[in-house]
Amino acid sequence: MPIRVVMAEDDFLIREGVRELLSSADDVDIVASCDDLDSLIEAVERERPDVVLTDIRMPPTKTDEGVRAAVRFRDTAPETAVLVLSQHDEVEYALALLERGAQGRGYLLKQRVSDLDQLVAAIREVARGGSVIDPLIVEGLVAARSGAGASPMDQLTAREREVLSNMAEGKSNAAIAAALSLTERAIERHINSIFSKLGLTVEKDVHRRVKAVLMFLAG
Repeated sequence: MPIRVVMAEDDFLIREGVRELLSSADDVDIVASCDDLDSLIEAVERERPDVVLTDIRMPPTKTDEGVRAAVRFRDTAPETAVLVLSQHDEVEYALALLERGAQGRGYLLKQRVSDLDQLVAAIREVARGGSVIDPLIVEGLVAARSGAGASPMDQLTAREREVLSNMAEGKSNAAIAAALSLTERAIERHINSIFSKLGLTVEKDVHRRVKAVLMFLAG
């Protein structure tokens, strides 16, 4: 079965170019294309696609419509994955996209669109529940941390780094406990300590977990 995709992009030439590019992929089927937030919401409600491929900035405000749509679909279309495309490596948008978890979410720069294999691979990855983060987003985190001086990551113990490394592989607390021959309660204590040392104590649990992993990958 092909992956059913709804596209959202307000630039006609880019939208048609991506549609034409993806038409050569045997396992991708573009079932609708949209040029603003309202038409995207309507298309997802109508088509119930496997993946939404969307620009970040669209009418009506041309600010963060793609990210807001992705957040909305967590509740209204939880079975639909979202791959966001952006002209710029905006770290804050990536974090907002992943705020409620990384499952079935991706953020790529538009410069990747010309590489069919890379774009299709990203669509496949989010469709099966994985996540994709553009390498330049991670580089942006590195640059931001370099300008801020010492890294909070330096405060982590060797064991906490092991736990965070396993978190970055997408493992649950139970899987991490099994891998490190520890109890789940011990893993929970380590994770709470990681959150505290990384300054993530006021965020929701899922949000903190995603942010901690992004900081680890940046390091």
